[in-house]
Amino acid sequence: MKKLLIADDEPLVQIGIKSMLNWADYDIEICGTAVNGKNALEMIAEYSPEIVISDIRMPIMNGLELAKASRDTYGRIPLFIFLTSYEEFQLIKEAMSYEAVDYLIKLELNADSLSEAVKKALSRLDSLQVSMEYKSSGRPLLQSYYEKFFMRLLHNLFDSEEQFSLQAKDVKLDFIENCYFAAFCEIREDGHKDMDYTKLMNLYNSTLQMAKEIIGKHLPSYIISLDMKHFAVVFHLPEEEDFNEGIISRCFSNAAEMVHNYFNVTLFTGVGTPVSHPLKISESYQEARQAFSKATEEAAVVIFTASDTAFMRNAFNITVFKNEITKAFNEFDTDVLYKTMTEIIELFESHPMRFSQAADGACNILYLALSLLPDGEKNMMDIFSSYSDGYRSIYRFTNVEQISEWMVIFRDGLCKVLKSKRKTYKAHVITNVQKYINNHITEKLSLNEVAGIFGLSPNYLSILFKKNCRLGFSEYIAQAKINKAKSLLLEQDMKIYEAADQLGFESAFYFSKVFKKVTGLSPREYIQQNTIKTYDEN
Repeated sequence: MKKLLIADDEPLVQIGIKSMLNWADYDIEICGTAVNGKNALEMIAEYSPEIVISDIRMPIMNGLELAKASRDTYGRIPLFIFLTSYEEFQLIKEAMSYEAVDYLIKLELNADSLSEAVKKALSRLDSLQVSMEYKSSGRPLLQSYYEKFFMRLLHNLFDSEEQFSLQAKDVKLDFIENCYFAAFCEIREDGHKDMDYTKLMNLYNSTLQMAKEIIGKHLPSYIISLDMKHFAVVFHLPEEEDFNEGIISRCFSNAAEMVHNYFNVTLFTGVGTPVSHPLKISESYQEARQAFSKATEEAAVVIFTASDTAFMRNAFNITVFKNEITKAFNEFDTDVLYKTMTEIIELFESHPMRFSQAADGACNILYLALSLLPDGEKNMMDIFSSYSDGYRSIYRFTNVEQISEWMVIFRDGLCKVLKSKRKTYKAHVITNVQKYINNHITEKLSLNEVAGIFGLSPNYLSILFKKNCRLGFSEYIAQAKINKAKSLLLEQDMKIYEAADQLGFESAFYFSKVFKKVTGLSPREYIQQNTIKTYDEN
């Protein structure tokens, strides 16, 4: 059961929240009630609740101070639902900067609004816990593997349908629908030009979270952060006839209205046309980016139409450089990176009149670097530290010469970072592959499959493994499986054929053969030897 803490200095409010819902229906137990923020912080330390419903105005420590202290100490969980006696946008903004799930007015509080907020909290909690699970189970590098998967999907960077299927399975997505389409969105914060990096990040995260919840209420979707200004949306519907331009426009118009009211930012959106197969989502995404270029304050949501097709022929197509880019980013190959980036820069410079194409291409590569490379955000900020607005300077350029200059700094800075950290990054890849193997030790694991899941070529993974582990990939898996087998045979008292079956061996005979090769003993000899030793010691 999930635990819920109530923090409010009014006893009647505490009682009201307790009795307003049947909490067992939500698989929630109320672990305690606090009368001020300091008391609540102590109870968070004691009970580790997943959700806190807190009044904003409380003595000693208010709800916002409580949320900040909790976040600084414990991270993103517990999640907060805030209560207040009156509506005040300044408080809402601050609440949202701590990723508050919802903001409820006490006078308007009822079972429906409370239930809706709790369901949102549970949904976000599931997403956070899955994300944390992936992080601990050894996913590639330091960014969210979920986002890496979608970046590859949006840019058609999968080597094959088999690799796509393997990675989709690993992020627990099935893609069983028959209609997909993409949207590209930009958050413009014209009234926040002097905001420092931390506040800007909070503003973006808060805006993105609110947009995500509103979009999700209209249509089923996945939302992918691109940088601190842009995000992409991938919609998935049962059938193509479910694609409804009116609903799509309302979806983004409502999101734009809400984020503008709360955060004083403007949302601009381009939407692509529907496709029937997930590997064609990249086509819809390219259309969305072209449609976005036509968005204005009067028409902030633009859906791609047949008349835009000619314009698409002039769009920058990153898939032309697919093999080089994936090799450079996945294998930290600075020679390939330098050569490919130079070719792209020269391509831009040879067409000085095609500014929008150059800007689009540079931004696409930027989003890939932010998502696919380790410490993407931090590295980009360091590379462009000479610009007052960092890597975001690209959004204010007006000609190809500026884009080209920016790309040279990007190329040289990225190559320098990867050269200096290549050894560390490669070791991190191996660590994550090892974690993945150990967490899936009961499955049949092949070099091709594991390489596919991590977006690497089998040959590269094999060489990297041998160089860093002094063991071949197959040898490492054999040793890991036999180490697990020892535990199953001795500690869990499994029969030999049961252990063989659980660890994915095709037969008990083959299991025994591998066991002897690794340990020098047959499984039966190992059991007898260790049982006798244990008996003698006693």
